[in-house]
Amino acid sequence: MDAESPTPRPHDDDDHHHHNPQKAPVPAMAKKQRHLPATPATTLLRRSGVAFEEHGYDYVDRGGTAESAHQLGVPEHHVVKTLVMEDEGGNALLVLMHGDRQVSTRALARAIGAKNVTPCKPEVAQRHTGYQVGGTSPFGTRKALPVYVQSTILPLDRVMVNGGGRGHLVALDPAVFVTLLAAEPVDCAIEKGD
Repeated sequence: MDAESPTPRPHDDDDHHHHNPQKAPVPAMAKKQRHLPATPATTLLRRSGVAFEEHGYDYVDRGGTAESAHQLGVPEHHVVKTLVMEDEGGNALLVLMHGDRQVSTRALARAIGAKNVTPCKPEVAQRHTGYQVGGTSPFGTRKALPVYVQSTILPLDRVMVNGGGRGHLVALDPAVFVTLLAAEPVDCAIEKGD
C-alpha cells in the first residue's frame, strides 16, 4: 500500500516479493484529521532523529490497545502497551508488551533478578513517568527508568506505541526501543486470561 492510497489494493504484492506476516498494515485513513500536540515523547523522538508517524484516535476509558487497534485498523499484536511496574524495593520500571498479551510478573521478576514485580498504582505511575494513565509513553519520561521489552516485539517491522497522551500513538521501528531507550529484551508474555 502506498501513501497515496487509503485502502489496500488486492494482489499488490509486486513491491514485496513475499508476504511478511510480521509487517503491520499501515493504519487506514483516520475518520478525521486531527492536530496532535507535541509531547515530551514526540519532542525526544524528533530531537533524536527517529522516523515516526503520529496517529490520533478517540480515547475510550479502559478501552486499551484493543480500542486503539480497532479504530486505527491495525492488529492489536502490533500495538505496544507501556506498563509501569515496580520491584519489591519500590524501584519503578517500564515493560513494553504486545497489546494482545499480558505480562507474567513471575517470569519478568526471574528475568530481571527481582523477587517480585507488581504494577504501580496509577498515581505512582504518573509520578514516575509524568504521563497520565492511558497516555504513558516509554519516551520522554519524567525520570529515567529501566525499560524491558518483550523480545517478540523486536522482529516486527513497525509497531505503534503511545506518543505521550491519551488518543495519541506513534508508529515506528521497534529497534528504537533498544537504540534510544536501551530496552532489555525479556520473555514474559502470556495470553490474556492465563
